[in-house]
Order: sequence, then structure tokens, then C-alpha cells
Amino acid sequence: ASETELISGGSDKQLILWEWKDTLVKSIPLKGHTEAVFAVDAVCQSDEPDLNLLIASAASDSTVRIWSRHGSEAKCVEILQFGNGFVMDVCLSFLPGSNVPILACGGDDCKISLFVQQSGQFQKTLILPGHEDWIRGIEWAVCGEDLFLASCAQDCLIRIWRVCAKSKQLPETEDDSIKLKENIFTVKDADTSYAVSLESVLAGHENWVYAVHWQPSFSKDGSIQQPMRILSASMDKTVIIWEPDKESGVWLEQASVRVGEVGGNTLGFFDCQFSPDGSMIIAHAFHGALHLWKQATVNKKEWTPEVVISGHFNSVEDVKWDPEGEFIISVGSDQTTRLFAPWKRKEETEVTWHEIARPQVHGYDLRCLAMIGRFEFVSGADEKVLRVFRAPKNFIENFSYITGIPMEKLCSQSSDLPEGATVPALGLSNKAVFEGDMAVQPDEEEESFNTISNQYPEIYFQPLILTEPPPEDHLLQNTLWPEIQKLYGHGYEIFCVACNNSNTVIASACKASKKEHAAIILWSTTSWKKLQSLSFHNLTVTQLAFSPDDRFLLAVSRDRNWSLWRKQDSSESGPVFTCCAYTDKNTAVHSRIIWSCDWTPDSKYFITGSRDKKVIIWGQCDLSVITEGNMLDSIKPCSTVLDAGDSVTAVGISRVLTSDGRYIVAVGLENGKIILYTWKQSGKEPALADWTTSVEIDNSQSHALTVKRLCWRHHAGRAGHDDENSSKWLQLASCGADHSVKIFNVNRFAL
Repeated sequence: ASETELISGGSDKQLILWEWKDTLVKSIPLKGHTEAVFAVDAVCQSDEPDLNLLIASAASDSTVRIWSRHGSEAKCVEILQFGNGFVMDVCLSFLPGSNVPILACGGDDCKISLFVQQSGQFQKTLILPGHEDWIRGIEWAVCGEDLFLASCAQDCLIRIWRVCAKSKQLPETEDDSIKLKENIFTVKDADTSYAVSLESVLAGHENWVYAVHWQPSFSKDGSIQQPMRILSASMDKTVIIWEPDKESGVWLEQASVRVGEVGGNTLGFFDCQFSPDGSMIIAHAFHGALHLWKQATVNKKEWTPEVVISGHFNSVEDVKWDPEGEFIISVGSDQTTRLFAPWKRKEETEVTWHEIARPQVHGYDLRCLAMIGRFEFVSGADEKVLRVFRAPKNFIENFSYITGIPMEKLCSQSSDLPEGATVPALGLSNKAVFEGDMAVQPDEEEESFNTISNQYPEIYFQPLILTEPPPEDHLLQNTLWPEIQKLYGHGYEIFCVACNNSNTVIASACKASKKEHAAIILWSTTSWKKLQSLSFHNLTVTQLAFSPDDRFLLAVSRDRNWSLWRKQDSSESGPVFTCCAYTDKNTAVHSRIIWSCDWTPDSKYFITGSRDKKVIIWGQCDLSVITEGNMLDSIKPCSTVLDAGDSVTAVGISRVLTSDGRYIVAVGLENGKIILYTWKQSGKEPALADWTTSVEIDNSQSHALTVKRLCWRHHAGRAGHDDENSSKWLQLASCGADHSVKIFNVNRFAL
């Protein structure tokens, strides 16, 4: 029958039984454990759907709990104590030829404990020694008359055990043949004896084996068939498929089906699964990445990597559209910078977004980024340096293939660009790799591991031609961008960075608790020299924004004030900014940290959003109206104070207005919600009626945790679509502490 139920256990100390019918999802919470639950299994005890479900769960409170579910009610029926030991995995099944449940537990005592249910209680029946380190995974499989148990451990080995019913009538014959030792136990309820013997030990992994799973059984001609195939995942960066040899019956690493990562700075695999028909395998690595392989149709020994979803595995701190609106780049606390773009398949209308490059894999948590033109960006992390990256030739070629944008439109002089980038063994900086630098692959006959230095090649980068989004191992080492510049000048960790619209000036600020460290530094993008230091704020500047006409720079700060800097006539070295307006203790409206700011597309107004739940639009910054001296007095709140209902952590104003000329304002909150407002100044005095709440993006689509940044695409239309009604759609990118980046299509005529 189709599976409609799922059981999950989490660090919230509870289990949840999920059930879906049609489109409705019901959930029953099971509470009782006092620590995080990290293993769970369940079996159906009867053929009728509503009846008995038997559930076993192991948690770090050193207990295994047995639960039973009748109808829509679930309760804990038994607690098995393990003293101060931990059980890492549990698995339930039924003894061969009976309906007596058997529970296997594997843990940090390196032994497998078998519990059999007798007269309603689970009794410890047998202990299977053998593993020499913590047991990480166990799983039962029913094959004909026998029951098999596969177990894996940190001793790098997998063991397979067989449980079979022992016939009574045969008398023991005294012969000298060598037999495997059998452990025998008797079940009173069924009045049967069972023998447990070690079937095989599989050695092939070179590091801890974290997971072992049987290929799922399938129904054939009315009976259930269990394929004799095992999948294992290990910290040695490989996943292996094992099956017994056709002639001898000996378990082998199936003519070496071993898939996994090569190179890169990752840890190994944490878990793996077969697809229901066994033609695909999926594994997930320590860094949250999914890996998918598919069996080739012709050569069954060949498995190829497939396109799979990917994303950040920690809070995403910043996201930006490229100036042309063709891709987005995001940075996060998982120490990576990732580039997502729409994948246009040939002859297909559907456009899906995928990660197509990982320009920066860093050693520090990343905080902020700004685009400097089309294929260049600057990023800041929890270090004192800003780093500037430029796309290599290999990326631009592959970007052209995947998005369907012709190469001529993307790049005029690609000949002098480096092919790609690589990180030296002990470095943090991405070094450019040019055509002549690529490592020569040694011949098959030559002994390639003859010296220590050969084992760690200096250059891992290999240029690849991609027609579809790359798999994880390729993202890790072949899609880095070369670092072209480092900018030194800040004394503490970089917190925010912005670039003006003509791509000539970068502004940046760092964490600060004193005025001298809170200065904003301006850099030239041509000479990469420091142009100016703007000192005004007393605490960390949280966001910087240049006005669309590049005449103003706005800064908001943890000191609850904003400052506005005006561009004077440029000197030889570059533009000079002077402070022309600000709020102080007397004029401030915000009473908590101002997290975010943005400009209207006509550069007349700017918006600030704060932890005090207030959103305010300020103005006017129209230079023709303002004479030199009185700018300070002329900039004041132009809107009434908008109460967003929760701490405001991100604001963004669309560059495109609604059809009746209203500004579209997106507000992101600490609780993860995103709300769209429209605003237009009606009279001289601010009026509440100037604001309209257009859309509150519902909880299922907005973020589960704090919204970190909102960024509108500069042009109307949808990236990757050449649609006729492009004036109808706007796109908003958002990122949050829930590890996700989202892109919303907004119909501006419906606002």
C-alpha cells in the first residue's frame, strides 16, 4: 500500500507522527523524552490501517521508549533504561514466521542488544558482541524465512547477522565439520527457538561508517521480495553498494560501486538511502548537502551524479541581485558565498532556480556583500579584510549554457580572464588559475602516488563544460572565483558594505563600540585605494545605502541614529562626501537599533526600519529645493510612523512603482514574516492614509526565523523568462536565519 505516515524525532525532545491524506497533513506529538531524540523506528502491527502502530525511539537521556498508537491516540507503553550509555540507533521487525516484535538497539557499548516482546513487555534476550567501536546504524530486512540484521560502526566495519527459526526434531550429530557459532534463544509466546549467527563482515570503508540501509522490498506476483543489497555511508567520503556474489554467495563490494567526493574540504557522508526501486541513491554530507546518483540504463555498474537541490546550511546573512537581474548571490554563516540562477532547459518552458556556483568557500562566517558591476562582488566576513572577487572565464561560459543567455551579451573580452580559481593547501585566498597552469593528469601506468607532494595536488580546479546545474563535489572545487583584491583598513569584523550605482565607490563599516572604530571607509574600485573615512556614529553602522542617483550615502547605526552624506565636487583622487543631515538624541524617532535602510528610486526619500517595530520614510532630499545651509532642518519624517507589529530587521523599496505611482515597500520582521506596503505622499503633512498594507506573505511561504535582507530586482519582469507581460511582475529576493533564500514573484498591478 502507499505509505502515508512518517515518524520524526528532533532536538525538541519530542517525536511527531505525521499523516497525510490528499493534501491535509495531520500531526500527533509524542512527548516524554527529556533530551534530544536521535533515532526512531516504527512497524505496523496489523493489516488494518488505523490499528496498532508500534514505535521505538532512542534519545540522549539514555533511554529507549516504546510507544503504541491506536486510532488517533498514541502513548508511551514502556521505557528501557540503558544506565549512562547511549543508544545510537533502533530498529523494529517481527521474528520469522510469527507476529512477535523484535527490537535491535546499537550503542556506545559496541554491542547489539536484542529485545523480544513477551507477554506485552520487551525482554532483553540476546547480546551480539563483535563491533569494536560505537555502533552507528542498524536495520532489519525480512528475506523469505529468515531475518537479516545489518549493523555498522565506528570501527569501519559492517556486520550482517541472520536470525532463523530452529527446528526442534533434528538431533545434534557429532561431526567435525566447521560451523559458525550460533546463539539460540526461545520465545515462550510462540514456543519456538531461534538461532542467530554472523553471516558476514564487510570491510571496505576507511573511516567511521555512519549509516547502513537495505534496498527497500517490493511486491512481485503477490509476494514481497527483499533484494539482497546494502548501501553504506561513511566519513571516508564514499557510499558503497554491497551484494552477495551470484556464484559463491560471498558478500562483496559490488564490483566496486563506490561513489563519493574527491578533494574539497568537506567531511564525509552522514546518511544514505536507496530509491524505492533501487535505481537511484541519495546521500547527505556533513555540510547539509544532498548528493544524488542514478544507475545508467545500459551499464548497470555505472552510476552518474544527478541535479539535486542545494542551499546554505546556516543563517543566510545577505543577498543581492546582479545589476542586470539575471542571478542572485548570497552569503551566510556557513562560510560560503553561493550564486543561484534560473536553469533554462532546451525545448521546455519551465524555469527552475539552482545553485550554479560557489564563488567563495571561506574560513570565517560571511556577513555582507555588494555587487560591483555584473560579474564582480566584494564580501565581508568576521575578519578585518574586505575581499573582492571577479568571475573567471569558465563560470561565464557555463552561466551562458545554463541560462541560455548568449556569450556575446555577457562578456566582451573573455580572452584575458583566468579559467578558474583554486585555494592553496594552507590558504584562505582563491588564486586565479590560467590556461597554462592546469595540472597534467599522470598516465594510468605511472605510479601517481610515488611522492607525498603528488597526493595533494596544488591545483584541484578542472574546467568543465556544464549544460545543467553542477553537483555538489563540482561546486566545491571547480566553481570558485579568483580573489582580485583585499581591502585593509577596518579594526574589527566587517559588518556591512555597499557599492554605488556607477560602480566607482565602495563604502564599508565594521563592528564598533567606540566612535573611532565606527567610521565608514570609502574605497575606489579603480585604484582600490582608501578615498575617505567618514566619522559620525558612536556604535556599529548596520547598513549603508547609496541613493540611486549616487549623490547621497545613507548610514544607519546601532546608536539609533542615521546620517546622510552628500557628494561634493570630486577632487582628482575621487568624490568627497560630507555629512549634510543626521538625527541625534533630540531629533531621533527610533528608540532601538536601526537595522535597515533603503532609498526610493527617484532618490527623494529614504526609509529606516528598527527593532522598535517602527518604519519611517524621511525626506525630501531633492537638491533643487534645498539651499546649501538648511539641509539639516529640511529632512524630516514624511510618513507617519508605521507599526510593523514586530522588530523590523530588513526593508526594501522596489525600483518600479505601482501603476498609480505608489512606492512599493517590503518589510521583513524578526519573526520571519514579510509584509508588502505601498506609500505615496498625499499632502504637506504626513497622513496615516498614505500607507496601505497590500500583502502579508503567509507563514508557509515566508521565513521561519528572522528575515536578514530584502532585495528587489531592479527591472520589471522575471529572471529567466522572456515573457510578454514582463511589466506585470516584480521579483523580491529575501534571505533569513532559517538557512533559506527565497524569491517572490509580485504582481504589481494587484498591489
